[in-house]
Amino acid sequence: MKRSIPALIAAVLVATTLTTTTASAAPTSRPVAKCEFTPTPENPAAKPVRVPSPVARAKGTVDVYFVTNYGPFVVRMDRSNAPCGVHNFVHLVKSRFYDATQCFRLTNSSRLGVLQCGDIYRQEEGGPGYKFPDEVTGQETYPRGTVAYGNQGPGTNGSEFFVVHSFANIAPNYTVLGHVIAGMSTFDRMVAAGIADPDQDGPPAKPIRIYQVWAR
Repeated sequence: MKRSIPALIAAVLVATTLTTTTASAAPTSRPVAKCEFTPTPENPAAKPVRVPSPVARAKGTVDVYFVTNYGPFVVRMDRSNAPCGVHNFVHLVKSRFYDATQCFRLTNSSRLGVLQCGDIYRQEEGGPGYKFPDEVTGQETYPRGTVAYGNQGPGTNGSEFFVVHSFANIAPNYTVLGHVIAGMSTFDRMVAAGIADPDQDGPPAKPIRIYQVWAR
């Protein structure tokens, strides 16, 4: 699919015109959460990025816009559900950590249908150089459109995230950031292009690239 990045950006903005709402006046004081970001010198940052501030806003939403080679999509992230997780994601977006990256894992099995991104080098390799705890209640579910952090065990969140394109029958161990509010057809096109693995869990048959990400 050959479309210019400006055209894709325009498509994102048009797609969200009917789903975004006018922001209300800012409150005089905002609830905050304390976050713990721990450097991982054994796994240094794959791109230049600082450790985020330990204080995060704990109320409100933020929309994150993605432009990929399969089309755009928009995620609405909920600060009240995962204040440290959303704080970190926006920090990485503003640091341009996700710009010009590739998504290395696509699954479409009877148990799991997700696109995994945020690993800079290859699947599960190339994070931001730090980690932080999970924000889960044990009641999480992951229907189509859910966006959540991936991890390699409790308290290992970093830059890796996944988007559920069909369903995910998995344990409630993954911090939910928010949900796709526009552009799910982008993921349908990715899945239709195929997976380079007979078990339907591996690299996309054709590269999936994230050109640019921004938040507002």
